[in-house]
Amino acid sequence: MMALKDIRENHEIKNEIDWDMTPEEAVTLYLEWGNNWTHGKNLVRSKNDVSHYFVVNTWDAPPRIYLIRRNSEEATELATIPMPEKIKKGFLEWVGYNKGVYPLNDEVRAWLEKELYESEMTQA
Repeated sequence: MMALKDIRENHEIKNEIDWDMTPEEAVTLYLEWGNNWTHGKNLVRSKNDVSHYFVVNTWDAPPRIYLIRRNSEEATELATIPMPEKIKKGFLEWVGYNKGVYPLNDEVRAWLEKELYESEMTQA
């Protein structure tokens, strides 16, 4: 399983991250092929169509961020990323301390983008 450092160094995966994909949209896109046209999404045509996206899993303590690779056959956890305490606390408040698998909120997304891309931005 990859860590944050591994993602940071893997430009191919970083370029494929769909920052707007949510767990619900992934299910609709990859598992409910028959109704994608009603959601205005591109249609999945084969198992070669793939998305990479982040989710936050709060089922276990502590909650963790996962990088998911999904196609029509499976969802694979590529990376697990611990959250800083402040980010974790804010996220748990955002979801009402409920258990589940959630999309990124703005705070988690901003932190992840900073962690993944900050060194590239300072070199440019």
